[in-house]
Amino acid sequence: MSTYEVTRKAIIPAEASEVFPLVNNFRNWTEWSPWEGMDPAMDRDYSGSESGVGARYAWSGNRKAGAGTMEIVESDEPSTIRIRLEFTKPFKSVSPTVFTFAPSGSWTEVTWTMTGENKGIGRVFALFMNMDKMIGRDFEKGLASLRAAVARRQG
Repeated sequence: MSTYEVTRKAIIPAEASEVFPLVNNFRNWTEWSPWEGMDPAMDRDYSGSESGVGARYAWSGNRKAGAGTMEIVESDEPSTIRIRLEFTKPFKSVSPTVFTFAPSGSWTEVTWTMTGENKGIGRVFALFMNMDKMIGRDFEKGLASLRAAVARRQG
């Protein structure tokens, strides 16, 4: 079985307490997630807690957006958020995802990491596609959008 890890970091000019809520509440992901624009007609369902542990989000979109669920399984404000990310389309997989927020003076270093195992058709797909190259660009775009969302909120 092949495994993968994708990690990207960004420095955001704000305290962690200003950045953390944008990740800790799935409703805020529409402000910065790199995948939100892939399907304007995407179905979204929020359930469980509004934010933090137990917050759940499900999506179903076009071929590009796919379908799946996310649930926050750990929320240690303002330093760590762990998410159980499960894709159901285009192929099934579980990808544990972690965001960490580390103070860097009055700024925050945000690290976004996703890990997983390529099984079944995903394993065949991994022979031709590098997950880091494929998803890493999305992470970079998302972190840049997160930085912009924080700046908008700071006014």
